[in-house]
Parts: sequence; structure tokens; C-alpha cells
Amino acid sequence: MTGQDLKQALAAFLSESEIVADGQPFLIDQRRRYTGKADAVVQPDSVEKVQALMRFCFEHGIAVTPQGGNTGLCGAAVPDGGVLLNLSRLNRIRSVDLADNAITVDAGAVLQNVQQAAAAAGRLFPLSLASEGSCQIGGNIACNAGGLNVLRYGTMRDLVLGLEVVLPDGGLMSHLQPLHKNTTGYDLRHLFIGSEGTLGIITGATLKLFAQPQTTETAWVGVETIEQAVRLLTLMQGRFAERLCSFELVSRFALTLSSAFSRLSVPVEAEWHVLLDLTDSVARDDLGELLAEFLFECGFENAVLAQSETERLNLWTLRENISASQRQLGASIKHDIAVPIARVAEFVDRCAPALQAAFADIQIVVFGHLGDGSLHYNTFLPEVLGNEVYQYEDAVNALVYEHVLACGGTIAAEHGIGQVKNQWLPRVRSEAEIALMRAVKAQLDPHNILNANKLLP
Repeated sequence: MTGQDLKQALAAFLSESEIVADGQPFLIDQRRRYTGKADAVVQPDSVEKVQALMRFCFEHGIAVTPQGGNTGLCGAAVPDGGVLLNLSRLNRIRSVDLADNAITVDAGAVLQNVQQAAAAAGRLFPLSLASEGSCQIGGNIACNAGGLNVLRYGTMRDLVLGLEVVLPDGGLMSHLQPLHKNTTGYDLRHLFIGSEGTLGIITGATLKLFAQPQTTETAWVGVETIEQAVRLLTLMQGRFAERLCSFELVSRFALTLSSAFSRLSVPVEAEWHVLLDLTDSVARDDLGELLAEFLFECGFENAVLAQSETERLNLWTLRENISASQRQLGASIKHDIAVPIARVAEFVDRCAPALQAAFADIQIVVFGHLGDGSLHYNTFLPEVLGNEVYQYEDAVNALVYEHVLACGGTIAAEHGIGQVKNQWLPRVRSEAEIALMRAVKAQLDPHNILNANKLLP
């Protein structure tokens, strides 16, 4: 079926405005690394139309690639023919239920809009990402997003109470009731969380809400080693328990880049830096004093505590602008990894020399969520500024992942696998696990039409 024939067939159940005239902008990923192709780009405005589309594509064996805000970093939302299904028009906030502390939204709802809807109801939706102004809830669920607050609230998997999913054959699985307990057999929602659009089209979700913090204290602490940062984390958890909300690690090089880009001073001089937040759902005026006393007593005196909201925001700007600031170094080979927290220092200390021995001028930007063991480990080859750097990706990845796996870690902590890392999946999943994944895929999607060649090797 030609592209024109396909569009004419889709017009039987989609309006003219739902079939995108110029789909080219949807075919390029955020990093401009991949440019896909599609016979049609569609934006249905109802779940029923998504079902009709999937029934048609299932019957005719037409590939479908689901896409949300297209902010992914692994190429999972880039099509290779067939239909690109963009969910941006499914963007309603369906309901807020304060008794159950839950919000039900369409999959195309932008994360920031969900945060604002929760705040308007006096609640907090805690998922927080750099791309929250454009990423969408369906994509967050599909890659099991984490972000800044995993330490206290968990990943997206921990925040989903219920899902609505259109299956590859057009059937609908809908369990959006805000049930906090349900032991009736297999909890199938967890199949779709982290499945990267390979098993079904997420069209709606019921999400957990929390009390809004009434007190927030923010500190920037300089340390000389990662081991010291881990010691601080351990002590903080013992003293402040669940009030410790965020615990970020930043290397000196990453901070230098962000400071220049943000036009903000470096808070303290040190080899490594920790940015942490304490929050409390009860208003209290002693938390900052307790934090300052604790840092002094434990020997972490090279620290700055935010004395105003402006100072707090400036500290977080330094953390959040690292990704933007490193673009001056050129295209990067990114790694979204995690290792046990106790072995983060071991990984960093061993991996960097191995990379420098193979690539003499390599630059490494290290930052991330030490509180949950995940790091953004980005590598740059100064003489190769454009996308041609990806010719070295296999060699760089082999060294990085060798050290990640030696430390008992994972090659994907929150960005997913997509098409960038699927060849590495057998290194972190056993043959039996991959066979089971393939069996689930074959049962739900026997014609392999849904996001084929993504995630699975």
C-alpha cells in the first residue's frame, strides 16, 4: 500500500486534521541523530480513533510507531516506515481525586501540565525532569522515567496506579480506578511500564499524588571524593530519613561548564559536588538550622545553604543547565547508567583511565542522581564535534559498559533502550529473560507491527 493509498484508507476513520500534512518534523529525534520515515503521520483526538487505527494496521500488517513529546534520547520514537502515531492531541486532565490522592490524565498530557494541575488541587506530582515542559506522560511511563526525586518518591513505575492501553489488535485494556490495593492475579500494568511502546499504546493513566512540601531546604556541599559523597548520603538518610528528597552528584568539570553557561558563580571549590533537598509536608522553621548543624558536626563544612528562594533556584539552575552547557563540546556519546551506590566511586575511578588510554583527548562529563545510583556519563571527543562521533560509539560503549557490568550495574537507568542500546540487552538480561520478553511480545503483537526493532535485540 503506497503512502497516498494509506492516507486515503485512514481518512475513513480519521479527520483531515488528524492526518498530518507535513510529518517531517515528527521524524527527527531530539538529538537529531536519527531521521526516520513514515507513510503517514497521524494525531488522533480520541482513544476510540486510536483503537480504529490499530485494528486497521493489525489487519493489514502495517507498522506503527507510537510517539509522545519526542524528547527521548534512545531513538525509540523514530519510525521506519508505516504509521507514526503521535499522541499529542490526547492531552486532557481527566480528573483529580483528592480522597485517593490520584490524578487521571491522557497519555499526551505534558508533564508540566500534570504538575500544575496537581498543584492547583493542593497536591504534588513528584516526577521532575529537565524536559518536563515538553515530555508527555505516556512517554514517561513507556520508558519508566526517573528524574530528580526518585530517592523519595520512586520511578514512574512507583507512581502509576492504573493504565489504559490500546493493544496491537485494537482491543482496550482499561484499569484507571485509583485502587491502592488489588491482588486479583497478575498486575498487567507493569508489562507496559518500561516497554517503550512495543506491547501497546498507552492512552491514559491514573497517577499518585502527594502532599505539597511546606518546607524546603537546599544545600550545596563540596567534597573531594565520591566516597565522601556516599558517606554524606548514608548519614543524611540516617538522620533525616524520608525528608531527603534529592541528592545529586556533579563533577568539577560539569560544574565549570554549567557555571559559565548559566553565568552563575561556583558555590564552593571542590573536586565533586552534592546538591541536596530536604522537604517536609509540615511547615517548620528549624529544618535549615538542623541541616547546618548536621553538616558541621559530620565534617562537611565546605557547604552553602540557600538563604532565599532565589538562591535555591540558582543552585538548581547550575545542576539543570549541565546538559545544555555541554553542547559547546560537540556531539556526545551519552550513557544513562546505574550501579549500586556503594560502587559508584569504583566505577568512575576505573572507567575514566580506561577511556583515556583508548582516546587520549576524551572529555568526560559526569553528573546524576547519586541518591539512586544512576549517572549521566557523557563522553566527548574534542576533534570530532558533529554526529560523525557516533562511528566511535561501539568502542566507547564497550569500555563504559564493561566497567558498568563489572560493578553490577545496568546500561539503562531511566532513558530506556530504544534502538541505541538494544544490541547490548543480552549483556544485562539472560537468554531465558529475553526469550520470555519475546514470548510476551509475540502473544500481544503476533505480527510484530508495534515499534518493531526497538528494545529487543
